[in-house]
Amino acid sequence: MRLFRAAILAGTVAVMAASSAFAADVKIGFIVKQPEEPWFQDEWKFAEQAGKEKGFTVVKIGAEDGEKVQSAIDNLGAQGAQGFIICTPDVKLGPGIVAKAEANQLKMMTVDDRLVGADGQPMADVPHMGISATKIGETVGQAIVDEMKKRGWDMKNVGAIRVSYDSLPTAVDRVEGAISVLKAAGFPADNIYDAPQSKTDTEAALNASTTVLNKHADVKYWIAFGLNDEAALGAVRASESVGIPAENVIAVGIGGAESAINEFKKADATGFYGTVIISPKRHGYETAMNMYNWIAEGKEPEKVTLTSGSLALRGDYEKVRKDLGIE
Repeated sequence: MRLFRAAILAGTVAVMAASSAFAADVKIGFIVKQPEEPWFQDEWKFAEQAGKEKGFTVVKIGAEDGEKVQSAIDNLGAQGAQGFIICTPDVKLGPGIVAKAEANQLKMMTVDDRLVGADGQPMADVPHMGISATKIGETVGQAIVDEMKKRGWDMKNVGAIRVSYDSLPTAVDRVEGAISVLKAAGFPADNIYDAPQSKTDTEAALNASTTVLNKHADVKYWIAFGLNDEAALGAVRASESVGIPAENVIAVGIGGAESAINEFKKADATGFYGTVIISPKRHGYETAMNMYNWIAEGKEPEKVTLTSGSLALRGDYEKVRKDLGIE
């Protein structure tokens, strides 16, 4: 009996050792379009957390354009990686990315931005974890509506800055989600002004918003929204530059980036009212785990997984972040 138990124990240890050895040989790429952005750095951090738990290696790669994406995939293939997760700099690169992955015999899934095919439609065969952009936009819109009512603003006297980046479908869905709630609440469509930005950063949003504010200098109250926190913060900086008081501005961002948290930490409140925080933990940790399970067990991830966000304000952002597993 002792020998039998010893044999079972030895077998269990051997299986565990083999499993550990297998995990150590697993290498997963995590390619992002803007490696300097806190959101993507957090995704990498949580992906590495998954790697430490399971014993696999995460290869972090920044690829800001199509050429770098192609090179990154070839590099992963040369390193002996088995798969990768990608947030592409351009969703229209989809067919080329898929072909390059197949050429290198790499499993792949997308995160944040979904690839589109030559027909402009989402590439349904590629597993994707994204954000329910429309619902998040609706959360932004509802937060703005609620705060306007709280302040007693007459909507017909309020201007809305739609900081736009329409080349990105996610950006369109987010702002249209916000606009749908505003219109449903009675906000005049003619009071919504488009502020197209050249890039998705704060400076581009500031420049675009300043143009709108200067063109409609007679408007006293303003609301602002866009793709991310940077869009909302750019609108706030623009309002400050033209002398609009903070209490006359309601800007709500998306992402819960460090820039948004720093805004909340300022001694005096600004026009940046809130942010819809999206947890990078699921997008980093869960995608890495999904890819590992696909490689190790042949369990392909769900074709589409959509996450949502939580509204955070100056007074409760710390609790919201903790509830989402960010702190």
